[in-house]
Amino acid sequence: MICTGYESPPGMSRRSALASFGGGLGSLALGNLLSNAGAADSAPDFLTNAPKAKRVIFLFQAGGPSQVELFDHKPRLTKEQGQELPDSIRMGQRLTGMSGNQASLPLVGSAYPFAQHGQGGTWMSDRLPHTAAIADDITVVKSMYTEAINHGPGVTFMQSGSQIAGRPSIGSWLSYGLGSTNENLPAFVVLVTKNKKGQPLVSRLWGSGFLPGKHDGVRFRADKDAVLYLNNPEGLDRRSRRLMLDRLEELHHLQLAESGDTELETRIAQYEMGFRMQSSIPEVTDLSSEPDHVFNLYGEEARTPGTYAANCLMARRLAEKGVQFIQLYHQGWDHHGNVPGGIKRQCLETDKASAALVTDLKQRGLLEDTLVVWGGEFGRTNYCQGKFTLSNFGRDHHPRCFSIWMAGGGIKGGMTYGETDDYSYNVTEGGVHVHDFHATMMHLLGIDHERLTYKYQGRHFRLTDVHGHVVKDILS
Repeated sequence: MICTGYESPPGMSRRSALASFGGGLGSLALGNLLSNAGAADSAPDFLTNAPKAKRVIFLFQAGGPSQVELFDHKPRLTKEQGQELPDSIRMGQRLTGMSGNQASLPLVGSAYPFAQHGQGGTWMSDRLPHTAAIADDITVVKSMYTEAINHGPGVTFMQSGSQIAGRPSIGSWLSYGLGSTNENLPAFVVLVTKNKKGQPLVSRLWGSGFLPGKHDGVRFRADKDAVLYLNNPEGLDRRSRRLMLDRLEELHHLQLAESGDTELETRIAQYEMGFRMQSSIPEVTDLSSEPDHVFNLYGEEARTPGTYAANCLMARRLAEKGVQFIQLYHQGWDHHGNVPGGIKRQCLETDKASAALVTDLKQRGLLEDTLVVWGGEFGRTNYCQGKFTLSNFGRDHHPRCFSIWMAGGGIKGGMTYGETDDYSYNVTEGGVHVHDFHATMMHLLGIDHERLTYKYQGRHFRLTDVHGHVVKDILS
């Protein structure tokens, strides 16, 4: 029990008493406690360098794309195909229950041939012809690694810096730290490929955790209502909605003056944002104004709302409008079986549109201050899960090394960073942990990842926890 040295009069709540105490000083203190005001609400000392990027587009490939089939060229792995995974390479590393009980772990090389592309000679498989065409604009990081070995913790870790659910997502941290540059659209927008099967995606992945709720990601859906519950119900026109919100705001201000509850200010702001989005969202989500040559660039699928291609095009439109963090999710990369067929299908759905987004941004002068990221939560094993045949084999989850690519926003182009061993099992040079990835992203946005914190339950939290180093070698 906390002793304040002050007893509230009968019938008056402690909150009301604090509001009246000392001419409202108690209310100010209470409001500060309730809002858990952190660094972004006081002095922005976390903004320590000139930002190279103004916004981020994260093309998240949910399920764990196989680095062996896409970016990590390993001739020796192909040469020794069918042989047992050497103990000297595995070094006792834990496996999932899906392959850990196999009597044999036969090595299996890429299902597709590789070639070098661009002036930097970046290796890519023939499943990525469009990404290969922008090789000079991207940096492939082959030495990513994580601590998570299963999808739930893995995706949560990549999106929030913690394997434990409940922490704020990347976009929420950036919204909290940087605010918004467009008062008519959210600072953090989420797009999910429609009718795509795979590991489930839950809304907490783009949630604000213990940050104020206004920093939640807002999901735009490829349906009649792009945002749920945004449009007016039947029988209520825009003028009536405006009058209702005006009266509601007056009531909230009366309650705010009495209680000092700063959460009411957030609620007022969210109502106003919702009203403005009734006009702004239909405009930004309507792709019909795009010329044919743009659809040719992204592919005909971009004409179908909710496809990965349409979402990539939408991401460019949102970037133009000043949305600061745009998160795409595309499921279907969890290939425990039929790697050859599964990778082929996924690349047909994503390769052209991903490359088109980079090209489109570059043509419009937006790439130089837009950071584009492509990658999943972990990689795949170099050995076969299940029965091995050349035409049909599986790969299990692999956290020890995986590949992503980054472009624009202060990232060098035409290079490969980091190395793995001859079997694509362990990182041998330039390891990039998930916390390092987050630290680098925040650095490009002008944020010191160690200083952007939020006090919650007595502790100052940050996206990178107590870890993370900026990967300076990939910065332009």
